[in-house]
Amino acid sequence: MKIADITGFLEQWGPRDIAWDRDNTGLQIGDVTQPLKNILLCMDLQEEVIDDALSRNCNLIITHHPFLFLPLKKLDLARDPKSKLIRQIINNNLCIYSMHTNLDFTADGVSFTLAKLVGLDNISFLAPIEKDQYKITVFVPENSAEVVGNAMFSAGAGIIGNYSGCSFRSSGTGTFFGNENSNPAAGVKNRFEKVEEIRLEVVADAWLVERVVKAMTAAHPYEEPAYDIYPVTNKNKNYGIGAIGEYENPVKTSEFLEIVSKAIDQKCLRYSRNHPEKIKKVAMTGGSGFEYMKFALAEGADAYLTADLKYHDFQSAEGKILLIDGGHYETEQKTLKTVKNKIQKHFGKEMPAGIYFAGVNSVRYFYTKKENK
Repeated sequence: MKIADITGFLEQWGPRDIAWDRDNTGLQIGDVTQPLKNILLCMDLQEEVIDDALSRNCNLIITHHPFLFLPLKKLDLARDPKSKLIRQIINNNLCIYSMHTNLDFTADGVSFTLAKLVGLDNISFLAPIEKDQYKITVFVPENSAEVVGNAMFSAGAGIIGNYSGCSFRSSGTGTFFGNENSNPAAGVKNRFEKVEEIRLEVVADAWLVERVVKAMTAAHPYEEPAYDIYPVTNKNKNYGIGAIGEYENPVKTSEFLEIVSKAIDQKCLRYSRNHPEKIKKVAMTGGSGFEYMKFALAEGADAYLTADLKYHDFQSAEGKILLIDGGHYETEQKTLKTVKNKIQKHFGKEMPAGIYFAGVNSVRYFYTKKENK
């Protein structure tokens, strides 16, 4: 098995094209064509992470936060810590790969993991991505509709939420006149022809359109297939921002805060005052997500869990919603186990995937000891 087999699977689950446009997901450094040894998962790449990877014989390190986020202006191997890490990575033939906002925006990613950890039901995207899909319509002879449709499905078209192989088919009559240089699959050249055809319609994500069209034309019997491609403004059920779900029965705010604290291993939660006394519907965005609280309010959520909040963010939530800052690292790091489980489920439980936690959180908390009175 090669490293590219792992990264290829991960990009099927969380396509790089759904990431924030200023993000740098995917391969950071290395050769994905080399054979895979072991895998190490971490939030951030630091020197101790590389040391741990080498001790476990791992040559693929999958990080959440990109190692190379801003462009490098120089490699100062004497003084710059990142430059030194790059030299260590190259010298040890390691491969560094990042799943960042594409992991945030996919089902079972960061926010879905968080929603499951706090025990929510009926989990869905808080704000599905819009305007990133196309409708592809092709006209095909009746006896070739199945072959062409299956080719388009195999290329990634026809997926709507939990359903695959989605299409609409209607019957009609196609007409054409092939000139002297034509080679028609139905009828003959230099004659006006009428053929019973199927209008086959599927949806496809924007980054898959070229691949779907290529598969369609390869399977189509016509020399010149007739097809249309046009954008649709539907909300994409496959990808989105954040997550929202609910409890079967409302819980007290104090109970909910305890649930969150235990779920993300965070003893220190910051939250807004003048909040609802009972919590039933909950929205969340792992990592920095205050800008998406407006979606939580629009959905009637009682609580919104995210991180990196400012003082005035809490003020804006007063009397409207329970706003909780669970910490950036804390609201994201549990997703590493989800990534590991996805890899093992797809490739088999024997797939090595060590998870590194110690010393990665850049934020430290100081707790004052209570004085005995």
